[in-house]
Amino acid sequence: MTGFHEVRFPLRVALGTSGGPVRRTDIVSLSNGRENRNRRWQDARRRYDAGSGVRSLDDLYAVLAFFEARAGQFHGFRFHDPVDHKSCPPGATPKATDHRIGTGNGSRAGFQLVKRYADAGGQTVRTIEKPVAGTVIVAVAGTPVPANDFTVDHATGLVTFEAGRLPASGAITAGYEFDVPVRFDTDRIDIDLAQFEAGRIPSIPLVEIRP
Repeated sequence: MTGFHEVRFPLRVALGTSGGPVRRTDIVSLSNGRENRNRRWQDARRRYDAGSGVRSLDDLYAVLAFFEARAGQFHGFRFHDPVDHKSCPPGATPKATDHRIGTGNGSRAGFQLVKRYADAGGQTVRTIEKPVAGTVIVAVAGTPVPANDFTVDHATGLVTFEAGRLPASGAITAGYEFDVPVRFDTDRIDIDLAQFEAGRIPSIPLVEIRP
């Protein structure tokens, strides 16, 4: 991913941000009262407002310094979504069987991390590009795989089995923690200390960078 810095937005501020997934759907109401719906985006795009996480002058300075280091919108970075940052619910611990990422055939070495959001009515598959180092665990047919049998590209989310360790068969599953690749959605941050001290927080929009 070009123009991307593998650094994380200040965690203390991220934990207080607001936002989440955004989708784009066209809805046309017909004369008979029915609707035609068209999904313009295949995948959701997440948006956040980091301003809601700023609680002190030190927080504000940390965001300002981070903004300058990224040159505004120019460079992307990692963001810790306080609600959705694991292969499991936020209060649970990731397991190697959380999400299926492929099937072994004895010759395939690389498998892309994904996360599935599913219920009885449907399913969405999300590509996970920014796993957190040291958190990815893998299983083949339900049996955990030793960490030295595979490598993880933490910039792309690709899991690669070492030569001689390629899974011959069975479902390949994984558990992990991950960050969201985002950028600032503005080249300007307005700071008014009088308003800030009176309780008015600045707007600091972030938007997900999709592959």
